[in-house]
Amino acid sequence: MTSFSLRSIRLRPGEEHREEQEVALEPLWLGGQRYLPVPEKVRAELAIAKASSGTVFELRFRTRLHGPCYRCLADAVVDVEIAGREYQATSPEGADELETPYVENDQLDLSGWARDALVLELPDKILCRPDCAGLCPVCGRDLNVEPHVHEEVEPDSRWAALSELKDRL
Repeated sequence: MTSFSLRSIRLRPGEEHREEQEVALEPLWLGGQRYLPVPEKVRAELAIAKASSGTVFELRFRTRLHGPCYRCLADAVVDVEIAGREYQATSPEGADELETPYVENDQLDLSGWARDALVLELPDKILCRPDCAGLCPVCGRDLNVEPHVHEEVEPDSRWAALSELKDRL
């Protein structure tokens, strides 16, 4: 886990501190599948700006995520550019939207913030290619490699009752 000590930063309103940080990224589990960030540590630009009412944090980095395709389970690669921004009010007075969950005891959790920002930037479905055909629902073969169709297949007997209901309507 990568964190940044905010105690070393002394800013007055209107001032900004910029610094490059190496941030450790952990593997992600999405939909029961494991996705690996490559590289595991990324160079990120951290900016901290002091406002009269609080502090604004910005984090920018690029990474690549490797894991299974949502449709065919082949290796998929997604390049992601992250630009995250968080705000911490000087006196939040219990208002959650005025506090960032990544600051605790004057420590900024860069790894947790980077993970959450990465997940928010991912597409709905991670695909090996935009026109991925997926797996055959009958035999399970990859339709990108072996496009094929099956003759009419006898439906599973467990679905027979539903088929009868459909015929009655």
